[in-house]
Amino acid sequence: MGDTDVRFYLSILIRRLPYMLAIAASVLLLAVVATRVLPTVYSANARILAENPQIPAELARSTVPTGPAEQLQIVQQQITARDNLLTLAEHLGIYEGSDTPPAPEDIVADMRSRIGFEQTPLDEPGGAIVFNVAFEASDPVVAANVANEIAAMILGRNQQQRTDRAGNTLKFFDQEVAKLGDNLNRIEAEILKFKNANKDTLPENLEFRRSQQSLLQGRLATLEQEEAELRTRRSNLIVAYAGAGQLSGTTPITPEQQMLAELNRALAEQLAIFSESSPSIKALRARINSLQSRLVLSQPKSEEKTDRVKADDASKSFGLDLQLSDIDDRLQSITREKTTIAQRVSDLTKSITATPASETALNSLERNRENVQTQYNSAIARRAEASTGEQIEMRADGGRFSLLEEATPPTSPISPRGKRILMLGAVLGAGLALGYVVLLELLNRTVRRPAEVVRLLEAYPLAVVPNIRPTAYRRRAPKRRSVFARLSAAVLPTLAAAAFYHVPLKIAFERLLGGLSGT
Repeated sequence: MGDTDVRFYLSILIRRLPYMLAIAASVLLLAVVATRVLPTVYSANARILAENPQIPAELARSTVPTGPAEQLQIVQQQITARDNLLTLAEHLGIYEGSDTPPAPEDIVADMRSRIGFEQTPLDEPGGAIVFNVAFEASDPVVAANVANEIAAMILGRNQQQRTDRAGNTLKFFDQEVAKLGDNLNRIEAEILKFKNANKDTLPENLEFRRSQQSLLQGRLATLEQEEAELRTRRSNLIVAYAGAGQLSGTTPITPEQQMLAELNRALAEQLAIFSESSPSIKALRARINSLQSRLVLSQPKSEEKTDRVKADDASKSFGLDLQLSDIDDRLQSITREKTTIAQRVSDLTKSITATPASETALNSLERNRENVQTQYNSAIARRAEASTGEQIEMRADGGRFSLLEEATPPTSPISPRGKRILMLGAVLGAGLALGYVVLLELLNRTVRRPAEVVRLLEAYPLAVVPNIRPTAYRRRAPKRRSVFARLSAAVLPTLAAAAFYHVPLKIAFERLLGGLSGT
């Protein structure tokens, strides 16, 4: 502070004070003009309350999954669409007072800049949201009407969208249930047709057929055993009658016949132990068939000879013939029954062999039916939920929007903000005035103080002669400053008054501001 020449700087401020006042007053005047020239804007707000579903989701679930915030964003985008904004502007006549009708693109841009949306979440467990809808206009009534119209559009569109979504969901599941029902009927018809066409090879009666096969094979073994015993008995009768001399001319039993009887007896014994597929059974049957073939080839001669002997000794062999006839009848019966049983066993074997293929095809059809049945049951359950959700939305028990507070014409504008502009103009004017003085002093290279002489000459002066001005100059200087101050105090308010009350100048000023702002 010791080197600071306060008196010098104060003298500079006093000397430059008229200029500073002029600059500050000019800027302040511009601020005052701006508060009067800038267009007046009013903003009206409507408040919408967005609530979550009224019925708990654990009891009945709505089919519209979007929450209040997402629903508001969707409706907001729809309302600010181009066609909707043009329709809204035309319906409310927002631009009817314009000298020249604005272009549609200008209307859309201007409407979007005027409409404001703001969400305010509430501190409630339900997660409700208060949604502010604002519109700015030069007329407070127009601002309130447009804000209320937008709020009504939000409420109507939200309810319509939720109801439409619930109805479309129910319609979708109705169609899905009908389609799956047709598929289910078609697959069941295919299964029935397949079962009718393959009723002998179905897996569901496989055990019955296997048991039938086992019983028939057992019966076949019993018959073969009985056949072997009958053949043995027949051979023994012939041998007994021939040995007793009651059958003269009878040809004794041949070794082949004796061997055949022994093989039949052994086969009967083996069948009681082993199955038909046993190697020993197969070998015995092969030997029996071979012996029977050889006996058949030699039978005509034996039969002719036997017939001749029978003719001679008919009376002696009557009892033997009766017994042999019974045995032969039984053998023929056994042969016919064996043929029938063998055919039946063959058919059962074929059906059992074909069962796996039928089971695979039937399982594929039934698996397809189970899948479709599962989808059908799920679609039925979801259709019931969709029906409940539609009822919830029709009763407005889902995510509900309600008008919390309608917009009213505002009493004070939001623009221009006079106090703020004036305060800003005063601060800016003072700053510019001070800056102007500082700039002049920086540009002034005149030596005016002893310290500047010392800094310039690097030597202390012996004495300092003050600036002695003539008396006439001292008398005129205050007058000049007074005149300049009076001009500043008179001209500037005059210009301000002209800017306020002279219409052409005001319009020119507004056009100037409009050109600077680019609007």
